[in-house]
Amino acid sequence: MSGAELRAMQAALGAEHAAVYGYGIVGGKIGDARRSEAREAYDAHRARRDLLTRAVRDLDGRPEASAAAYALPFPVTDADAAVRLAVELEERVAGVYSDLVRAATGDRRASAAEALREAAVRAVRWRGGSVAFPGLAERAAGATASAAPRT
Repeated sequence: MSGAELRAMQAALGAEHAAVYGYGIVGGKIGDARRSEAREAYDAHRARRDLLTRAVRDLDGRPEASAAAYALPFPVTDADAAVRLAVELEERVAGVYSDLVRAATGDRRASAAEALREAAVRAVRWRGGSVAFPGLAERAAGATASAAPRT
């Protein structure tokens, strides 16, 4: 495994930690009609987080720990904001997995591609529509090459 692959795997793990935290917020504000969707996403991100933690350990790496809390990109005060946060979480996760797809090989690459696909599908469901290049913010938003990546 290359250093780039380990860094990309750690970044994906960090994104999954943040997604698990974020879906805790989403679940607290989302309406009853979409609560099970939020729960399924929360469970999916926990499962991916756990897989990445094991994968990093299996490669003699030290998995990045979760932060106690994460800054939200905007206030989440109602169900509409919770849906926007869910979209944001999935787009960020997809972006990080696209980096891992580029850096990884073999089964790790296939797993990263599957995780990218899952995040893109969840983003479409939350958003109610798709983007041309999920996981590539500069293409999805139609931004120029000088646009700064999301953090």
